[in-house]
Amino acid sequence: MSAPATGLRRFRAPAPPQPERCELCGTALSGHHRHLVRSENRSLTCACTPCALLFEQRGAGQGQYRSVPDRYLADPAHTLDEGAWERLQIPVGTAFFFRNAELDRLVALYPSPAGATESELDPASWQAVLGGTPLAALLQPDVEALLLRREQGAAGSSVECFLVPIDVCYELVGRMRLTWQGFDGGAEARAELAAFFDNVRARARAVRTEEPA
Repeated sequence: MSAPATGLRRFRAPAPPQPERCELCGTALSGHHRHLVRSENRSLTCACTPCALLFEQRGAGQGQYRSVPDRYLADPAHTLDEGAWERLQIPVGTAFFFRNAELDRLVALYPSPAGATESELDPASWQAVLGGTPLAALLQPDVEALLLRREQGAAGSSVECFLVPIDVCYELVGRMRLTWQGFDGGAEARAELAAFFDNVRARARAVRTEEPA
């Protein structure tokens, strides 16, 4: 007697994963692809290269989407003392800041086991702490972020400052959420964080005083 069809399903090979597709035109995407920021809610949209290039043009799509740039800049000269970092009121050693175009102010977020957590702080304090780097003036609203990492060493603490695409910051948030264990994140999360910043350093070039906006 033949087995019921429902019983046979367990022996079928699993269906291959469906490729990601551009959310605008439906083109299949490679593993690494561009993103757009949707202006009304600042959500990220996967995009193929032609669609991303289209929305790099000012006014394209009536401003509904903005392409996330692909530039990485570093400011080795930017330093923060203990007092300045404390003013940020960030409970972990990594945070990113982006300018919300609708609110016209900086928003501070940091990775946590719950995802991206916003730091409640007077915007004037963020401006005072971050105003010393030329990266702040170059920051494109909603699509780029200032990424800071604070590390403690034998000689005290040091803070790295980068300008990066906003989607990279949310990638970091996702990686931390998946690997975080215990109170301080655990060894796996620390290894992920170290590898992430190694990649950012490798891609970033030092900012120039005449850097175009």
